[in-house]
Amino acid sequence: MTYLIAALLGVIQGLTEFLPVSSTAHLLVSEQVLGYEDPGGAFTVMIQLGAILAIMWLYRAKIAGVVRGLPSDPDAQRFALMVVVAFVPSVVAGLLLGDFIQSVLYESLRAIAVAFIAGGVVMLLVERLGPAPDLADAERVPVNRALAIGVFQTLSLVPGVSRSGATIVGGMLMRLDRAAAAEFSFFLAMPTMVAAFVYELRDARAYVTPDRALEIAIGFVMAFLSARVVVQPFLQVVRRSGFAPFAWYRIAVGLVLLLA
Repeated sequence: MTYLIAALLGVIQGLTEFLPVSSTAHLLVSEQVLGYEDPGGAFTVMIQLGAILAIMWLYRAKIAGVVRGLPSDPDAQRFALMVVVAFVPSVVAGLLLGDFIQSVLYESLRAIAVAFIAGGVVMLLVERLGPAPDLADAERVPVNRALAIGVFQTLSLVPGVSRSGATIVGGMLMRLDRAAAAEFSFFLAMPTMVAAFVYELRDARAYVTPDRALEIAIGFVMAFLSARVVVQPFLQVVRRSGFAPFAWYRIAVGLVLLLA
């Protein structure tokens, strides 16, 4: 049963990590509902690595091209600068506020529910009332806009807000079209999630023990596979229907949590 729950949680992590629905909140709620205990957060930290590697595998050609081009290619240098500038605000906010938020808000289902609903409402408003897009290429985001999107990403420290949701809303407010905003959130996810993994592993590594190895491995593999599968269909849905389906899902889940 433990291995079955580990597989289910891995799937939940992978499916929700890059959708604007908050993977952190889904995991926190799912673990409570399933009665799953995760000493030191080791399982959660390690399956997040599976999702990280999935998005890096999908964009492996882009990553390799940027790394090769850094010494001499202006486009590769500009792309790297864009991502780094967008990444910095989350580092600062995480170091200053991360421990406080985890110790207070992560224990409150009410706070998660409110964040779900508020995020859904904001997403609907931005879809309908946001500025008209003038940029359709996520690789060409100006540095000043990238910084603004990075500031929006700091909101994702609050469980229920969603890292991808915050960056996508920020991207649309910075006049990226829907698909470009979603793809930029993928680019920004790579350094952000790697940094979060390294930071959280400090406390969790003592709990990555041999008796939990298979359990963690199952969750890791399922997170990798499900994240690998969901990204391209997500972009297709966004191009066809926008973010409204995800916004209404957030509002519905938030209301259910409040009632519960």
